[in-house]
Amino acid sequence: RLYNSAKLLGFKIPYSKKKIISVSKLLIKKQKIKNGYLRPFAWRGSEMMAISAQKTTIHVALAAWEMSTYFNPQKQLKGIKLQTAYWRRPAPNTAPTQAKASGLYMICTLSKHYAEMKHYDDSLMLDYKGRVAESTGSNIFIVKKGILYTPIADCFLNGITRKTIVSLAKKNNIKVYEKHIFPKELLKAEEVFLTGTAVEITPVSQIDNKKFKIGPVTKKLIELFNNLVGKV
Repeated sequence: RLYNSAKLLGFKIPYSKKKIISVSKLLIKKQKIKNGYLRPFAWRGSEMMAISAQKTTIHVALAAWEMSTYFNPQKQLKGIKLQTAYWRRPAPNTAPTQAKASGLYMICTLSKHYAEMKHYDDSLMLDYKGRVAESTGSNIFIVKKGILYTPIADCFLNGITRKTIVSLAKKNNIKVYEKHIFPKELLKAEEVFLTGTAVEITPVSQIDNKKFKIGPVTKKLIELFNNLVGKV
């Protein structure tokens, strides 16, 4: 994802993937991290303070820290609450939506801050056509009549954990479909959960005024995912 995002943003990572992985392992060992989060990131230097930045140096850094869960552990067990955001995910022809780029997080930050002020845990982002997209940093799945649905990743990141969950579902005879989902379809959903590197699988107990239960499909996928990643 780091290399793909750099390519979409028009620059090249000055280190090999092997080097990044090697330093990542060293950093984790040095920090004595048992359960945490690792974030590699790259950026252009400040040699050119203008719109054009072709001749700037490309910098790379790695950050790692202890982190057990992204959301409050108690809330994560009971399910988190989402509020539909005012801001929307941009159309793919208006921004490099398949890049994990900091500029694209601005509307997510604004949306999450507003949701927190209203005593929600996160925001539900709609896309430029008013369809369900994701939360501010995680992909979303819904369950209807035992069948799993997730929005088509055409204007947001097709997350690594999202792809893992789709694969796990198919291997364990859980029907899963990628389709455009409109907000009104959430009213008929029985279960909702988020997926991501940090959130792993986090159940959703409420979106706006609609409440959900942590049902059998969500519980099964949490079990399968934990077994896969070796989490106790």
